[in-house]
Amino acid sequence: MAGHSKWANIQHRKGRQDEKRGKVWTRVIREIMVAARQGGGDLSINPRLRLAVEKAKAANMPADTIKRNIDKATGNLEGVNYEEIRYEGYGIGGAAVIVDTMTDNRVRTVAEVRHVFSKYGGSMGTEGSVAFQFRHCGQLILAPGTSEEAVMEVALEAGAEDIVPDEDGAIEVLTGPGQFEAVKIALEAAGLKPEVAEVTMRAENTIPLAGDDAARMQKIIDMLEDLDDVQAVYHNAEITG
Repeated sequence: MAGHSKWANIQHRKGRQDEKRGKVWTRVIREIMVAARQGGGDLSINPRLRLAVEKAKAANMPADTIKRNIDKATGNLEGVNYEEIRYEGYGIGGAAVIVDTMTDNRVRTVAEVRHVFSKYGGSMGTEGSVAFQFRHCGQLILAPGTSEEAVMEVALEAGAEDIVPDEDGAIEVLTGPGQFEAVKIALEAAGLKPEVAEVTMRAENTIPLAGDDAARMQKIIDMLEDLDDVQAVYHNAEITG
């Protein structure tokens, strides 16, 4: 079954990320520190850290900055301890929202997240209230015009679970979290470079929003993403103009 149109949403998200380039380093550094603290500083045996370092390099972070933050996390240098906390809630039209944070002050973080939900027309939910509507998986999205046959051949051979052609021509490859890296490497080796490649929370079903509802939902997403402690925002709204 063809997937929903994701390309416009992806391009909008990438544009927003470019606008907030100054915050990218902060978020990547936190991800590096948590990944290194949990799984050690050896990239060869810590896939989460490898992915974080890859993001850091894509954001043009210097190698010594990357190393310094790995050293902080593994105890070789003094650093801040960040805690991972997930919040769940509802946006416009009952759209489900997951907010992943890394914080050194959970009281501050929950207050800021709750404020955004309440101020812009959403509401905080309890733990588990919306997470069941999402699938934890690897997601790789290739641009419209990419050969579906070529993607299918390479990705399935490398361990992908599903290939979903979207209605706008983009091709979505889904993997288990553990197979994500192998599939990404295989696609790139075959000259098929994904525009998006991440381990994510993918909505199983979407809620279409347009007009004023779409604008209000986008405001909630943007304001949550602007919070310093927020690492990622996932939602099941399909936003159209």
